[in-house]
Amino acid sequence: MPPPKLTNTPNSAPDLEILGDQVTIHPGGYVEPPAARNSAERNLVEHMVRFRESPLEFLREVSLHVSGAGWRAYDDVVGQPIFYNGFSEKMKAAVLRTPLLKQRIRELAQRRVDVEATQGLLEGGGERKRISLQRLKEIEKDLQEVADKLTDAMICKMESKHFIRGAYYLATQLLTRAYHQGIHVSSEEVLRLRSVAEKAAKKKHSIIFLPCHRSHVDYVSLQLIFYRLGIALPTVVAGDNLNFPVVGSFIQHAGAMWIRRSFGDDALYTTLVQSYIDTLLQNGFNFECFIEGGRSRTGKLLSPKFGILSFLLDSILSGRVEDAIICPVSTQYDKVIETESYISELLGQPKPKENLKDFLSASSVLSLKLGRVDVRFHEPWSLQDFIAKQRTRVNQSSAGSSLDRPHDMEKTRLLRTLGFKVLSDINDVSVVMPTALIGTVLLTLRGRGVGKAELIRRVEWLSDRVRAKGGRVAHFAGAPTSLVVDRGLEVLGPSLVGTVDGLAETTYYAVDRFQLSFYRNMTIHLFVSESLVSAAMYTRVKQGGGPDNQRISYDTLYDQVSFLSQLFRGEFIYPTTGLQANLEKTLRGLEADDVITVARNSEGEALSAELSATERTRGRENFDFYCFLIWPFIESTWLGAVSLMGLTPPSDAARDTSLDLKQTQDKAQLLGKTLYHQGDLSYFEAVNKETLKNAFQLFEEEGIIVLSKSRDSKIPTMVKLVTEWTPGREEYTGGIVPHGKLWQFAETIAQSRREGKNRRDGATVSTRVLALADKVGRELYASAAIPGNAESSSSPNKRRRKEIRTKARL
Repeated sequence: MPPPKLTNTPNSAPDLEILGDQVTIHPGGYVEPPAARNSAERNLVEHMVRFRESPLEFLREVSLHVSGAGWRAYDDVVGQPIFYNGFSEKMKAAVLRTPLLKQRIRELAQRRVDVEATQGLLEGGGERKRISLQRLKEIEKDLQEVADKLTDAMICKMESKHFIRGAYYLATQLLTRAYHQGIHVSSEEVLRLRSVAEKAAKKKHSIIFLPCHRSHVDYVSLQLIFYRLGIALPTVVAGDNLNFPVVGSFIQHAGAMWIRRSFGDDALYTTLVQSYIDTLLQNGFNFECFIEGGRSRTGKLLSPKFGILSFLLDSILSGRVEDAIICPVSTQYDKVIETESYISELLGQPKPKENLKDFLSASSVLSLKLGRVDVRFHEPWSLQDFIAKQRTRVNQSSAGSSLDRPHDMEKTRLLRTLGFKVLSDINDVSVVMPTALIGTVLLTLRGRGVGKAELIRRVEWLSDRVRAKGGRVAHFAGAPTSLVVDRGLEVLGPSLVGTVDGLAETTYYAVDRFQLSFYRNMTIHLFVSESLVSAAMYTRVKQGGGPDNQRISYDTLYDQVSFLSQLFRGEFIYPTTGLQANLEKTLRGLEADDVITVARNSEGEALSAELSATERTRGRENFDFYCFLIWPFIESTWLGAVSLMGLTPPSDAARDTSLDLKQTQDKAQLLGKTLYHQGDLSYFEAVNKETLKNAFQLFEEEGIIVLSKSRDSKIPTMVKLVTEWTPGREEYTGGIVPHGKLWQFAETIAQSRREGKNRRDGATVSTRVLALADKVGRELYASAAIPGNAESSSSPNKRRRKEIRTKARL
């Protein structure tokens, strides 16, 4: 098949659609016309032949891939040679002879010999030195054998061109039957990536692809893109939980390297991983790992995981690798296959272990029409240049202090900056899918449902807002919004969005709000600043009355925004311009959109803010939109804070008793479900496990709770309240007193919560909700009192912690 002719338009580069063997060019944001859905060109069943319908044609297609006809040969690729006989042995030998690994083996062997000598196991009189040397060689040999086995199990095994050709055909068959509109990429980004890859190949520099992680399909879609466009497949970091029989071997031969989920104190294994990564980067092999570690169950980007990033950074900082090219990647879906299982996990059900039976039983999704996969590549950049720029910036801000030598403090700073820069780059190129637009609109309306005309109007408004914020919207070039909405509703299906017929107009409503929140969270990164400002203003707006009563002073607004931004620093990525500059920019943006009115002095400084007359006239729909985006996160953090009130030790419990962290978080979920069904929690998604975990992490960082962690994974992590944050109890009733630092902390969060039934009366919260938290907490203490179920800690963790600062970064 000849390469497609690429053309650009003044407004947007064309998209490439990869569907089976075909690569089709569409205008940027192309929408599949209704007539094309049944045409031969777009009909997946006819294009990807099935054996039972046309055995001869099916066999012909398979033979083309296995024999490597045309582009399928995968011979002339951009990058280093891969997929040849002996590749694995050559790679393993290179890893085992790295100086880093050899040195570690010598060190570990010497340590063991020293221990044995201390224990008197190497007695031999004058022969002791010879015996020690002999024992050292024996241990080194044993360690080398262990390293050999570990390396063989870890490394990817790109051995056969015939295998990868067949694998490509099989993976394409499976993927495009589920995502019937194929994989879309930007032609402009692909051409840029190929150009960078050609230059990197000449210099033997690796391209490190750092994608976000929404689904297991991420592994497949990226490998298919690289194969189809002639770019050397990267070695992909994969958790060994996916290394189950048959499928694990298949994935490893297609490019996966297996690593343990936790390294623990295994110094040999840690060095082995570093040596393998060094070898890949030194020889210019492409590399891929997911910046978030695991899959996002909530739809938004997770905080970066620094494990593999640390290895990559160490390769450059140590000088073992000259340079590498970083390429952040965004992968978006019309519909994610695993969302139902995500919801089960977020509600507290244990994650099932991956196995072949479940993999095969998931084949039912292959008959679904889940729309398309959209992959976008950020402009690649040099990791060495990034390090140099960061050092220059620190040297300038530190009055000339030198950071020429790598050390732990510098590496930690570089790691955090690198991780969040990659996340920011991913957000910059992410495409908002129609399903995300529809889900966001349905979950940011006050009513039970919405008519078709209003749904289209709000989707158009949201699309304009996404573009105004610098975001990208899929499927809109030249196509009517009604068509886009119809297509999105079709993909979401009746299990997520229901209809009420027989009314004056067809009305749509959210059937599964929890699952739809996954798609709503795909847009929130664009509106974090507006949402925080709106939630801060809501502290006055919800008081009701006229404009004068709802007006908020700038100082009060500033303090509440800074508090909220600190509260969610683990959830969202903020601009680097600082709180004051970003707050001013956000206020002016909301002012320009006629959502708020800001009173200023003669020098232009903000004095107060309030809703504009126009926004009041249109029923606060835009202001409420921003609040609805952030409210579930506020609810979840408030729930976490209230659940901590239940950790107040009962009068009959020891003050230094620690509780099982997992059980504590499970009880917090139980408390949340109870409050939701009793009307004291507005959003069921607020009880999700991931957001509550983030809240507990924040509480630990702020010194509200102290965790006792063990290196032994079988020993649970224990938690208890820090003394100064522990509430008191009533002398006669034994109930928790609604006073103190923790109570005030929860109340500050509650000021920005959505107003609802039974929540205007503070006494209601301090009685019913606090009583429920106390009840749940007493159950935890009762469980801890059972021998073997609890551990007491008399030595609190003495790490320094910062108090919550009022002047935070937005």
